[in-house]
Amino acid sequence: MMSLNQRILLSASLVLLVFIVGIAVALDRAFYDSARLGVQDRMLARILLLMGDAEVDAKGTLYMPSNLLDSEFSRPDAATYAFIIDQTENITWQSTSAFNKTIPAQTPLKKGTKDFELRIIGEEPHFIYSFGVAWATEFGTYPLTFVVITDTHLLDAQIERYREDLWGWLAVMAVLLLITQMLVLRWGLSPMRQVSSELAAIESGQQEDMKGDYPRELKQLTDSINSLINHERKQQKRYRNGLADLAHSLKTPLTILRGTINTEENPQNKTNTINEQVDRMDNIVQYQLRRAATAGSSPGMRLVSLRSIADKIVNTVKKAHHNKQPIVTIAIDSCIGLRIDEGDLMELLGNLLDNAFKWCHQSIRLSARYKQDNVALEIEDDGPGIKHHEIAKILERGVRADQSTPGHGIGLTIVRDIVQVYGGTLAIDEYKTSGTRITICLKRY
Repeated sequence: MMSLNQRILLSASLVLLVFIVGIAVALDRAFYDSARLGVQDRMLARILLLMGDAEVDAKGTLYMPSNLLDSEFSRPDAATYAFIIDQTENITWQSTSAFNKTIPAQTPLKKGTKDFELRIIGEEPHFIYSFGVAWATEFGTYPLTFVVITDTHLLDAQIERYREDLWGWLAVMAVLLLITQMLVLRWGLSPMRQVSSELAAIESGQQEDMKGDYPRELKQLTDSINSLINHERKQQKRYRNGLADLAHSLKTPLTILRGTINTEENPQNKTNTINEQVDRMDNIVQYQLRRAATAGSSPGMRLVSLRSIADKIVNTVKKAHHNKQPIVTIAIDSCIGLRIDEGDLMELLGNLLDNAFKWCHQSIRLSARYKQDNVALEIEDDGPGIKHHEIAKILERGVRADQSTPGHGIGLTIVRDIVQVYGGTLAIDEYKTSGTRITICLKRY
């Protein structure tokens, strides 16, 4: 596939070629029309000079002097010649330059009528200019038609010289324009080459992100690339941290298991301890895997409808808590959306609603609204609430599954981690008789 620079250069060259050819054709036609009009004006001027030389007596006899004002007609080898005809198409006079030349048949013209045409005479093109006059004498008027004929050699030679000059200069201008276009393209596409160079440097590990100063057309692209790079780097860091936390969290259960196997003699106690630690290890593994899989915000994420996900999660949680039938109110407009991974959103809402169903008495309310550039999501229940000292533990950074309060530990810890990854905030109201309200604020975009 051709490079972007080659495509633009080829396109510009084709456009320039079409433009040059169009300009050349237009200028050539304009020059030809102008040159032909000049020939017409010169031939009319010669007819007027012939009229100035002509004399008609009272009987209508035409007299022309031997020395004409236009000496061109007096040379036998001249390319221009003239003749005069009367109303009966008889030639009453012809110039010396007309000798040995073909005199074409010409129709007399009425008074004041002019005619200019290109006609083939003797297999060669000639211009013919005719002018009809009515010569007035004291005994009457005598119609005459003055005719001047010239070949096209002079005009053809003039047009040929013009075309040579025209195409020569246009070729020079085309080369200069192409060179200028190449320089302009090189300058204009230099930010693209810089982007390519920086991407290659990032790929080879020479730099971590896009550092160049780019025009606004590319600024959004480079910012998105940096966001994607940072997102990927954070994702890798979360996986590494998750694996480290998992290894660290498993040390205690493994130590207990080893000690139990080696020291516990009561079979029932040993079985109970082993089952307890296996369940604990399973919870730790599930929790750390969920933490590591949290996607986080990315510029390429699609907008997820909050209402549709909320309806789906509520229906699912209702089935899990089929023994309780609270009144669930969903106050979320269908137009409200979040740029968030759908799995993360389902995990977040699932844990919050699961806790709400677990602790509520009769009602749960799930609502969302736009709050400036954020979406404020609220989950309320009419349960016993959460005590102040438990809130501090739940929201403390770094709390692990085996350190969490039963009933509010791992679920809310996962919610906290997801909210932190997306740069949001989480707030839990202190204990009240009316229940618990959890407020989460996440960026709209």
